[in-house]
Amino acid sequence: MAINEDLWIFTAQCPSRLGTVDVVTRALAETENYVVAMNSYDDRATKSFSIRVELRPLKGEDSLERFRSIFGDRAAPFDMQWELTSPDHRPRVAILVSKFDHCLNDLLYRFRKGELAMDIPLIVSNHPDLKPLADWHGIPYFHLPITAETKPQQETELWRLIREYRCELVVLARYMQVLSPELAARLDGRAINIHHSLLPGFKGAKPYHQAWEKGVKLVGATAHYVNDDLDEGPIITQGVQPVDHGHYPEDLVAKGQDIESQTLARAVRYHIEKRVFLHGNRTVVFPD
Repeated sequence: MAINEDLWIFTAQCPSRLGTVDVVTRALAETENYVVAMNSYDDRATKSFSIRVELRPLKGEDSLERFRSIFGDRAAPFDMQWELTSPDHRPRVAILVSKFDHCLNDLLYRFRKGELAMDIPLIVSNHPDLKPLADWHGIPYFHLPITAETKPQQETELWRLIREYRCELVVLARYMQVLSPELAARLDGRAINIHHSLLPGFKGAKPYHQAWEKGVKLVGATAHYVNDDLDEGPIITQGVQPVDHGHYPEDLVAKGQDIESQTLARAVRYHIEKRVFLHGNRTVVFPD
């Protein structure tokens, strides 16, 4: 979205039908809402349609109210689920972390610089290590330790905090815990995770060291929505970078953490800018 431009975002999804683009653009034109940018996609596999429009109301709130008053009836025959998002809207985002600080630090920097139009009302961790970083940014930090025995109680408190702080999105910024199926279901479509993408798949401790021992030629990261299948939720963004025999384990770790940070930040931005549409276990992502 254009920086410093007062643009609203219209998003919609519906079954694939003739006239979907026309019903949106015609209504916007009739109510004097100027289309600045538009992306649409018809998914043959799922027979579903998605559209995202950045628009400028030529007569301010009057244009928007006129659109709202007529579009509901016009959208109904298409079974269209739609939303108008104000340029002033800043989603409230909870960040979950463990001990690694690179993704958290990157998100906080981008937030502080205004790259990510969101608010961060709290940071939650199963370790106390990153509290000084949260304190420096003036963000409440909740230490919720967890063991196999206390996991249900810990997740109950975590869910309570998410609701208390009215968070629309949860970001797992290297939160080294697997969410229970119950919590994953509650956060369906609004929790983003990041993990390394290495081939073959290296699990357990020190994956980059395992990768070095196998002589990998690519390191990367995947950001995806959380579901009850470990690291198999709908993918939002991925990043990759070539490496060679001259890169030692510490080099792979550094490159991997950099890619993880960038990939997670891009996924968060795409989500808060309403660029991501879920089509079953796949995503449609409209890049900027």
